[in-house]
Amino acid sequence: MKRHPPRKPAHHARVPAFVPVATRTRKDGWTARRQAAFLAALAITGSVGEAARRVSMARETAYRLRRREGAESFAAAWDAIMGRGDGARRKVTPDERARRAIEGLIKPVIYRGRHVANARKPDNSGLLGFLAQLDRGQGSALRERERSQGFAHCSASAVDPAQDADEPRGTPQDTPDRTRTGALSPAYRAAARSGGIRR
Repeated sequence: MKRHPPRKPAHHARVPAFVPVATRTRKDGWTARRQAAFLAALAITGSVGEAARRVSMARETAYRLRRREGAESFAAAWDAIMGRGDGARRKVTPDERARRAIEGLIKPVIYRGRHVANARKPDNSGLLGFLAQLDRGQGSALRERERSQGFAHCSASAVDPAQDADEPRGTPQDTPDRTRTGALSPAYRAAARSGGIRR
């Protein structure tokens, strides 16, 4: 029977999956792949300057990327690697939730002290949250539309002087003296001309 030696504990910090910061597409910029490589190097070395050097970027640009709008997930992964996270769940913005649902998460893979790959993970909870957010938005839009249509209908009937108390109410096709299109029927027009019907 073959015996395997016990697995050695990893000498690096755990790298959490994250949503990369949306940047302009440039080969020499902070692409999603370079962001993942930076976080992996940060976990291995524990130094921001060394991690930035390993991905051929300046240390200052890494801090600038961290402060950008939409970099909350990247910053949270950075803090978790450096042991600065307080363990509390952070709020996910609607924009980040949409990106998590559509693009998924990136998880840097480290093997024997080296960054070997990036795994793309679907974020099912992000997708469900995004769908719930869409449902809430759709429901409020429908309620707002119904409210505005109801208000317009009430205000039109309240101020419309053409509506008389003697005139039958309802849609044009509900009244017997009108055709389906809402025009007066020929019989009604003939009776009105002969004086049989008062208008």
